Amino acid sequence: MAKGSDSKEKITASSGNLFADLGIANADERNTKLQLAVAINELLGKRGLTQAKAAAQLGVNQPKISALLNYRLEGFSVERLLAFLTALHQDIEIVIRARTGLRRSGRIVVRAA
Repeated sequence: MAKGSDSKEKITASSGNLFADLGIANADERNTKLQLAVAINELLGKRGLTQAKAAAQLGVNQPKISALLNYRLEGFSVERLLAFLTALHQDIEIVIRARTGLRRSGRIVVRAA
């Protein structure tokens, strides 16, 4: 069915965390892990590493790299993903500051430079 300009559907802006928008448990942690995995996968892609070479550099087995590349992140902690980034010769800077705006709670944001 085609949607016309007279459609009555309500559009809601995202909070920036899809997991929270969908009401998924542990939304903040899942979002942080996803952002870290995106940064890792971009680095691996830029370097053209095979899964076997990436596994050797990160100190894990190849199936773990396959899971990471496919964003199956249940078996990874935030700390482990941070360790992968440092193993890929990335510096990580954690900045803590007072929240801004009207949000109820603070948030974690990952920005790859």
